[in-house]
Amino acid sequence: MPLEKSIRDKYTVVIGLEVHAQLLTESKLFCADATSFGAEPNTHISPISLGHPGTLPKLNKKAVDYAIKMGLACESKITKHNVFARKNYFYPDLSKGYQVTQDKAPICVGGKVWIKPKDSDKEKSIALNRIHMEEDAGKSIHTEDEKDTLVDYNRAGVPLIEIVTEPDLRSADEAYAFLTEVRRIVRYLEICDGNMEEGSLRCDANISVMLKDAKEYGNKVEVKNMNSIRNVHRAIEHEAERIITLLEKGEKIISETRDFDAASGTTSSLRTKEELNDYRYFPEPDLSPLIVDEKWVAEIKAQMPSLAHELKQKFIREYNLPDYDADVLVDTKEIATYFESICEHTINYKSASNWLMGPIKSYLNDKSIRITELNIEPKQLAEIIQLVDDAKVSNTVAQQQIFPKMLQNKGLSAETIAIEDNLLQESSSENIQPIIDGVINDFPDKVNAYKSGRKGLIGFFVGEVMKRSKGKADPKKTNELIQQTLN
Repeated sequence: MPLEKSIRDKYTVVIGLEVHAQLLTESKLFCADATSFGAEPNTHISPISLGHPGTLPKLNKKAVDYAIKMGLACESKITKHNVFARKNYFYPDLSKGYQVTQDKAPICVGGKVWIKPKDSDKEKSIALNRIHMEEDAGKSIHTEDEKDTLVDYNRAGVPLIEIVTEPDLRSADEAYAFLTEVRRIVRYLEICDGNMEEGSLRCDANISVMLKDAKEYGNKVEVKNMNSIRNVHRAIEHEAERIITLLEKGEKIISETRDFDAASGTTSSLRTKEELNDYRYFPEPDLSPLIVDEKWVAEIKAQMPSLAHELKQKFIREYNLPDYDADVLVDTKEIATYFESICEHTINYKSASNWLMGPIKSYLNDKSIRITELNIEPKQLAEIIQLVDDAKVSNTVAQQQIFPKMLQNKGLSAETIAIEDNLLQESSSENIQPIIDGVINDFPDKVNAYKSGRKGLIGFFVGEVMKRSKGKADPKKTNELIQQTLN
């Protein structure tokens, strides 16, 4: 049962997130094993990734490039002198018995991510503690009827960056917004596909609760095993209420790691945590220090794409779009790119936005495809917009007849379809007036009502004319002629 608001409002929830992003390199962090998802178990392995005696790691430069990209996107300080470390901790799915990571000198220090939580008009910056590189572990597989645990080492050694926030988040909504923005950033940078369902973006949440006027944080609980942004939100909500309930009973909060069960929406204890986990970090002796000089950082900075927040401001400033439109269009890099491509061929930017947010988005959702798979080029869509702007076809005809036919006939122009299917709009009074006269004759009661003051009925008459003309009558001209006829 949810807590009463009066009880919940006594406390402040404090949240810190640790987000692991699997980098989109073709090979692993320290060897040439493939990283592609979905291969048969234990086929992307080698003596190096399995830690056989006598093997030596070699650092993947592309992974370093990607880590620096993320740091620049988050305004972090890039560390010049990097040293990798061994994290000696029992990993049943890392055959080496340790993980190679960064400890004292993460490649990115500090930084921030701007978020806009649900139902909030203001943006908030979430401070980052660090972004560091490390190798992923393999995957343990527990089959229902077997006593033994199977291990797939394909993922072992895949490059990760871990994005660690300060305890700046204060609600599940803020955590949801943060993860959504991080996923958008890594996708814009093309360094991670952001698919939580496949494990390429994973999140652990550290949650504590304190009274509103308290000066110190409470004992924190770490929650793992959340495979979607929605489940992160659910887990934080549940855990915050569980902790508050215990505090209200006068019980002590134990620092522990807990598992989230998506089916029940609850958490359960996995293991208790000491105040400081002794991972026995020490410098990785098989890797020389990594020196990131200013020239390297400058080269990567020169390759940085425009990010969502930058494009949003551009769309508002240069294309005069409303805030809402800009938000929707920059949600994915592909949509934003497609919109800008349309704008190279039209100056009706609002119409381009409307098409993307309306008919095109509906079509993509219905077909479960990305805009990169759309059968219409941006220039062709601009041609549809121009036909409507030139009053050659109505917007209804464009959306309901021309657009579907263009989808079925790749490369066919909008004007060709309009001509071949006799869809060009009729603006001649001589052709529209007889249709108007027919409508007026068929609806004398509506005519009387209009003349009695119900001026809103003009829309009814226009609609009837459009229906009888099969959408070919120019709506503006039709409106003018109907008013002249009735008045």
